[in-house]
Amino acid sequence: MTAGRPPRVLIDATSVPADRGGVGRYVDGLLGALGKVCGPAVDLVVVSLRTDLERYRRKLPAAEIIPAPAAVAHRPARLAWEQTGLPLLAQQVGAEVLHSPFYTCPLRAGCPVTVTVHDATFFTEPEHYDKSRRTFFRSAIKTSLRRADRVIVPSKATRDELIRLLDADPTRIDVAYHGVDHAAFHAPGDEEKARVRARLGLGGSSYVAFLGAKEPRKNVPNLIRGWARAVADRQDPPALVVAGGQGHDDDIDRAVAEVPSHLRLLRPGYLRYADLPGFLGGALVAAYPSYGEGFGLPILEAMACAAPVLTTPRLSLPEVGGDAVAYTSEDPDQIAADLAALLDDEPRRLSLAKAGFDRAKEFTWESSAEVHIAAWSRARA
Repeated sequence: MTAGRPPRVLIDATSVPADRGGVGRYVDGLLGALGKVCGPAVDLVVVSLRTDLERYRRKLPAAEIIPAPAAVAHRPARLAWEQTGLPLLAQQVGAEVLHSPFYTCPLRAGCPVTVTVHDATFFTEPEHYDKSRRTFFRSAIKTSLRRADRVIVPSKATRDELIRLLDADPTRIDVAYHGVDHAAFHAPGDEEKARVRARLGLGGSSYVAFLGAKEPRKNVPNLIRGWARAVADRQDPPALVVAGGQGHDDDIDRAVAEVPSHLRLLRPGYLRYADLPGFLGGALVAAYPSYGEGFGLPILEAMACAAPVLTTPRLSLPEVGGDAVAYTSEDPDQIAADLAALLDDEPRRLSLAKAGFDRAKEFTWESSAEVHIAAWSRARA
């Protein structure tokens, strides 16, 4: 009998990268929320990399946390283990549902499977991925749509694109918006802002912020070009700080080479997690002119830090930003015009900062966890 009893769910957290990027934020946020309901609503088992064991044991004191084999820290070995070792583990722990949080899943799991498909941009924006990555993820998404009992997506836009492009079954797709950690991402005080400016060597200078992976879909080269055109003739031009992972967009270097010598562009790489509120909330504008996102966690995190956000109305981004952000296009000239308009309009920036901060409160990991639990219960049934 399963009626009235919480589903026993095995979550495979071995795909979480060390840098806690997008999938890391998702898994950490989801598990943190599940830790508050673990037992009454879900009987949870988590398999993770050995480096994450203590993190998840703190988040989930009532759950069973199991270390994966050391070799799965390397992607090819992890993908092989997912097909053989993971189904065996699911059997050993008596899992009634197996949840795979990053596109791929075992072909023969031995129990119902749910999979998170984060976006459809491998199909809608194929030119922004190298061939091997595009081919791999397209295949993984098609397989998961075919094999999984339930598919969880982070936005209605992603759901609609999967239905439109791949004829996915809408009755097996659940939309679970991402949340934001409101303790980690908060409106910073002046001291936090000053500390980050000092770390970056900005002193009292103002700046425009970008935070994210530097891959072609994020449109960083056109942001650089648009910023340069927007500020080149200003008396005290704000810097541009492009923070986050290195990525693989060669056009960024070409755009950097075009920047006039009197302008200041910083590329500090990864910032400390504790510095992100001061970085985002201390910016004149947090700019994210992406070609399209499955959800758009960077703009939600910026909104939670009370930053005025400039983004594009592509795919899911309007679902997250609503009327609380400013919109532009992917074109550098339009980015320049819209960024300049924001820089010249302090009342609008303050209004967007407040609206974004208020809207971000609507996105919680607890709400996301509720949708996941409902999907697991449907899968078990």
